[in-house]
Amino acid sequence: MAAAAATAAAATAVKQDYEALCKKLKEVSALSGISGLLGWDEMVFLPSNAVNSRAAQKSALAGVLHEKQTEAEIGQLLQRLQAANLAAEGLNEYEQATVREAARDYRKLTAVPKELAQREAELESRGYQAWVKARQDSDFSQFAPVLQEWVDLRREKARLVDPSRPVYDVLLDDYEKGVTAARLDEVFGQVKAGLVPLLADLRARGKAPSGVEIGRLCHKIAVALGFSLDSGRLDVSVHPFTGGAHPTDVRMTTRFKQDDLTEGITGAIHETGHALYEQGRNLEYDGLPVNQALGMGVHESQSLLWERMVGLSRPFAAYLLPLMREHFPQLPTEQSPEDLYAALNIIKDPSMIRVESDEVTYPMHIILRYELEKALVEGSIEVADLPRLWNEKMKEYLGCEPESDARGVLQDVHWSAGLFGYFPTYSLGAMYATQIFKASWARLLMGDAVGYKTAAEKELPGLADDIAAGKFERLKGWLNEKIHKVGSLPASGDELMTSVTGAPLQPQVFLDYLRDKYSQLYQL
Repeated sequence: MAAAAATAAAATAVKQDYEALCKKLKEVSALSGISGLLGWDEMVFLPSNAVNSRAAQKSALAGVLHEKQTEAEIGQLLQRLQAANLAAEGLNEYEQATVREAARDYRKLTAVPKELAQREAELESRGYQAWVKARQDSDFSQFAPVLQEWVDLRREKARLVDPSRPVYDVLLDDYEKGVTAARLDEVFGQVKAGLVPLLADLRARGKAPSGVEIGRLCHKIAVALGFSLDSGRLDVSVHPFTGGAHPTDVRMTTRFKQDDLTEGITGAIHETGHALYEQGRNLEYDGLPVNQALGMGVHESQSLLWERMVGLSRPFAAYLLPLMREHFPQLPTEQSPEDLYAALNIIKDPSMIRVESDEVTYPMHIILRYELEKALVEGSIEVADLPRLWNEKMKEYLGCEPESDARGVLQDVHWSAGLFGYFPTYSLGAMYATQIFKASWARLLMGDAVGYKTAAEKELPGLADDIAAGKFERLKGWLNEKIHKVGSLPASGDELMTSVTGAPLQPQVFLDYLRDKYSQLYQL
């Protein structure tokens, strides 16, 4: 009797500690949502004269957030919960993962003083405005001082969080849990070895047949894919992004160019993929770490699955062409869905701009940025070296050299916010997306065994017909269950891939997909 009472009391104590932890974590999540809205407004609507006041606002809020996130009581609650047998005390797998992720975040946050967190928030605003101005003037020297501040700040933070690990590994862990530079070198080395000869073969064949002009149908397409206007909005910004405050308040943007309307369409589809992930999160665990996206690589898998596996597919071209004719009746009637499919999948030569590049050349853009930012934070190159090294690597990897800083080293916004370690997640996301969508027929190597596991194409028979008919509900629902609602229940992207496809990330699946698709288009 006494033993049973003690067991019941222990379970009650654990549940009370867990509920107290959740209350504090949800308050932090709400404040983080305010921070997200400040960032979205800064990149979409903020008047130019308000830069300094916004920097002060973000710095003040960052200080408040840091104090809330590092409260001693949170540490005490986590210490007791980690010492308990959570499964035995009645916590389910999502609740156990909440404790795991909260402890991981708390360890990293308490290593960083409030003053540094405020400096980061203030520098983020100054960095963005400096980047916008430098990009407008195509003058890297205007941006170099603030970039040097970011490099110094990131090195300082990495040393505080974990002085025993390489700087880049510590920074990378903020965006892709469990991944190291050694793992990236392994994956990117395999991808580079496969893509260089493939690109040479494709370019030797010349361009695929050109197709029709692609109109600005972003709003209509985003809604068709499943984006809820009751829980979000679509705007225009200098650099496309998805942000906001909550799964019920998702803000996404795209951008348009007069000479390339393709970018507006593919950009909107890409950001819709991000937005669907956010809107599809599990509100049963609202405001808790387990409900957050697993990592930016997995987030990119959702945007790139919709952009590339769907938006650049033959079935989608069959859906899109009539929609274009509805909005642009002047389009030539002789153009076919196959013409549009070919036009959407041209290998661009030169491939100067990352966000405009095709899916074959895109990974080389990421490898270039990864190599430069890793060397930068590790100290083997200097900020002043970046324009020259950027151009050299563009020539070596992509066969083209930017004629200006704006089209070269200044084309991306990420370094203005100190996001070192972010770029690799784009290509990891492309590989995750391919494996999630195509692994039903892909040959997955698991040690000495060869296995097959379910994926979207296998579990959703008739998916191609659905896409051609503009019916995206089944695919969206499948992703909601398999990826979005799962959140951070898995500990890493490899763990999620094993759960969904039967194996951790396999770069060869991605390479096989590209070779199969473009060999047909270019008749290799």
